[in-house]
Amino acid sequence: MSSKRRSEARPEILEVNPPAAIPGGEFHIRGRGLARDRRPTVMFGSEVAPVIIGSDSLVIARVPEGAIVGEMTVGNGEATSAPWTCDIGLQIADNLHPVANPAIDAEGNIYATFSGSRGQKTPVAVYKIDLNYHVTPFVTDLMNATGLAFDRNGILYVSSRHDGIVYQVSAKGNLSVYVEGMGVATGLAFDREENLYVGDRSGTIFKINRDRQIYVFTTLEPSISAYHLAFGPDDYLYVTGPTTSSFDSVMRVSPSGELEIYYRGLGRPQGLAFDVQGNLYVAASIGGRKGIVRIDPNRKAELFVSGPNIVGLAFTRSRAMIVATNSALYRIDVNIQGKPLP
Repeated sequence: MSSKRRSEARPEILEVNPPAAIPGGEFHIRGRGLARDRRPTVMFGSEVAPVIIGSDSLVIARVPEGAIVGEMTVGNGEATSAPWTCDIGLQIADNLHPVANPAIDAEGNIYATFSGSRGQKTPVAVYKIDLNYHVTPFVTDLMNATGLAFDRNGILYVSSRHDGIVYQVSAKGNLSVYVEGMGVATGLAFDREENLYVGDRSGTIFKINRDRQIYVFTTLEPSISAYHLAFGPDDYLYVTGPTTSSFDSVMRVSPSGELEIYYRGLGRPQGLAFDVQGNLYVAASIGGRKGIVRIDPNRKAELFVSGPNIVGLAFTRSRAMIVATNSALYRIDVNIQGKPLP
């Protein structure tokens, strides 16, 4: 084949979205000459990806379990495209059961739960993953660990949806009761004054000041799984809580407790976090596509990470995103600085 014929036959990738995925997630690849007369072949490094849809201008490919290299190519049977760089999540821990965001301490250690089903006593409630991704038990004597949050002093707080207690955890993993009577206690977040907010998924968000006085901050529709909380750069509290609707909302609560809809149109929204630019990232689906949705300050939403069973996320100081599924943790090097603690 002449060089001109090879050039004409070579597929060309013009656009790939979303920019990142974990194994099981899907990339939408748009371009020219992607298929020709046969089904295209998509590779991530040396790993072959399942092709869901294959046409000359659009290919949808699923990231295979073994993929760790972010160089994607498309072959049309006659030639192969130039590599396209995308971000692929690297699994750093498995055999977990997170139901919300992981938490990261000042040294970069990651904490994630093995929550278990309601009323299930698991051998380990919270695991610690160090900088070398060694996974060790951290908290053992706790049932249905749910939400995790660090305060400004580096103390870890854990909610239990079983007993309605929020616990403080020492550096050695020992528990002490911080506050009780929180109903079906799920999401946790601190504001600038170090008041702690606790989501009772039956319909209440509590505010607990540093003297441990308890207030009802706001009430909202009950959730079928958990409330997830995060403070935005505007000092408003942002809340998700999946309902039976497939068109759920991110809610925003003013410092005085006034509730409003911030964004509507997500499927099963769960863990959420902000970056320093004010973009909000939510574990959810949008337009039927599952993963992590990014909502910019103008409330424009798009899928940012594709992947199944994602329940939460957190940013590291090294500008990576830690993604929690319902059984594992992944690191994606997205080069995004997360919003620091209030």
